[in-house]
Amino acid sequence: MSPLSAARAALRVYAAGAAVILAQLLRRCRGGFVEPVFPPQPDRVAIVTGGTDGIGYCTAKHLARLGMHVIIAGNNDSKAKQVVSKIKEETLNDKVEFLYCDLASMTSIRQFVQKFKVKKIPLHVLINNAGVMMVPQRKTRDGFEEHFGLNYLGHFLLTNLLLDTLRESGSPGHCARVVTVSSATHYVAELNMDDLQSSACYSPHTAYAQSKLALVLFTYHLQRLLAAEGSHVTANVVDPGVVNTDLYQHVFWGTRLVKKLLGWLLFKTPDEGAWTSIYAVVTPELEGIGGRYLYNEKETKSLHVTYNQKLQQQLWSKSCEMTGVLDVTL
Repeated sequence: MSPLSAARAALRVYAAGAAVILAQLLRRCRGGFVEPVFPPQPDRVAIVTGGTDGIGYCTAKHLARLGMHVIIAGNNDSKAKQVVSKIKEETLNDKVEFLYCDLASMTSIRQFVQKFKVKKIPLHVLINNAGVMMVPQRKTRDGFEEHFGLNYLGHFLLTNLLLDTLRESGSPGHCARVVTVSSATHYVAELNMDDLQSSACYSPHTAYAQSKLALVLFTYHLQRLLAAEGSHVTANVVDPGVVNTDLYQHVFWGTRLVKKLLGWLLFKTPDEGAWTSIYAVVTPELEGIGGRYLYNEKETKSLHVTYNQKLQQQLWSKSCEMTGVLDVTL
């Protein structure tokens, strides 16, 4: 990618964000965001990646409030104890815990899954929430570009390693659910199968958007696989909107300034950003239904190329090769 192409990619990403921010402002001016009513979820077990901060923290908190046994998967050991204590105190739910999982390390992901399976408990919900945004060029412990390696491949591996437990935990009329967090930047992304590592003239904007596009393609193909085998597991993808979190350290300085001065008005709060994830997890309307892209607790269309089944399969096969997962074709 040439420097000019990288600049254009940045403009597309910021334009996509600006469009979402404008829509959020109009909605706030027309009455704001109203928290949906979520049904109780007793005796259900959920894993939330990135649950110590931002949207992930609010998602974990809300699920705990609904009565779920919540396992926070994250790499922030120093913050974990405080976060777990706070959620327990606020929700009066003692079934909240933390297990270390660094999504930038396949070894760590496999160790996390081993520790979880030792508990011999079911898994009804997996929320693939964690991520990095527009970071400088750097690699995961396995040598992958960080956006693609952590945001996408880490969740690809984690989901595949937990699928057997999800299958065992789902039942007719009460499916287990995989919910993956993407973003509106996927609408301006392209998937370069010849350069998934963004090694040619690195652009953090292109790399981030590509990782979010990959998550949508992954979700749709996963749902096709699950449906083909008759599994009682569904997979959906959600778009939280533009949310006021700590992920903006590496964005354009003007965006950081807008966030600092007007974030309270233009951006969703982390709680508001979590609502679509929670909706996808608990709503009876999605019982047995997968392969949907959800925004503001409603189904909407993702980028047209995400419905290309050949591209879904190509990405899936390449991801299996990269992570050592057995490739099961339809």
